[in-house]
Amino acid sequence: MTLATAMELTQGALSTTLLLLAPLLASALLVGLAVSLFQAVTQLNELTLTFVPKLLVLAGVLVALGPWMLTTLLDYSVRLFALMPYMVR
Repeated sequence: MTLATAMELTQGALSTTLLLLAPLLASALLVGLAVSLFQAVTQLNELTLTFVPKLLVLAGVLVALGPWMLTTLLDYSVRLFALMPYMVR
């Protein structure tokens, strides 16, 4: 395996990871911002108020986007397994 191949595989892994995590991170960010704004407006400083909405939204995003995420991860894994004979050389 050459250095270029290793860099290509690393770049593919990082881009796939970023693609899969972006919806989860964006939804957690938006919910966290909304909850923080709600807490600032109502002056309600309950620590558990930040976790429960995030968990619910993340569970919903995983249910909604789970099949797409699984398909993307499987496609990348199949590509890696197909390239294994060429990496050994």
